[in-house]
Amino acid sequence: MSQICRMPSLPIAAISCAVVREGRLLMVRRRNPPNAGRLALPGGKIEPGERLADAAERELREETGVIAGGLQPFTAMDIMERDEEGKLRFHYVVVVIRMVWRAGEPVADDDATHACWMDLEAIAAAGEDVCSTAAEVAMLLLGAGNQR
Repeated sequence: MSQICRMPSLPIAAISCAVVREGRLLMVRRRNPPNAGRLALPGGKIEPGERLADAAERELREETGVIAGGLQPFTAMDIMERDEEGKLRFHYVVVVIRMVWRAGEPVADDDATHACWMDLEAIAAAGEDVCSTAAEVAMLLLGAGNQR
């Protein structure tokens, strides 16, 4: 029996973790949609009853093993994908949480196939291999005068 896949009736709440360390941003190569196979910020769905900070810490730990704190909402964005007929496949509302590295070196796990620190030059050189939202966040966080 075939299973019918239906679009959720509401957008899905998710977080992305923007962890900066010594002028580099923590990036992962995503295993699953959205942005499967591309470089992006670590993150994922917020579980029911989970606070933003708890979701960010959990997703970061699950995908990279890195521990970070200093949680601060940085920006929010819509991530939507449509099929060839224009029908909505998914809609995520993603809150990007700015985090400060505390401990650990990135090791890919869970939804990540690769994890590493990247400076703005490396992110720019990766071009289309980096999802547009991660590239935008990288420019805002690591652009001229913003590196820490």
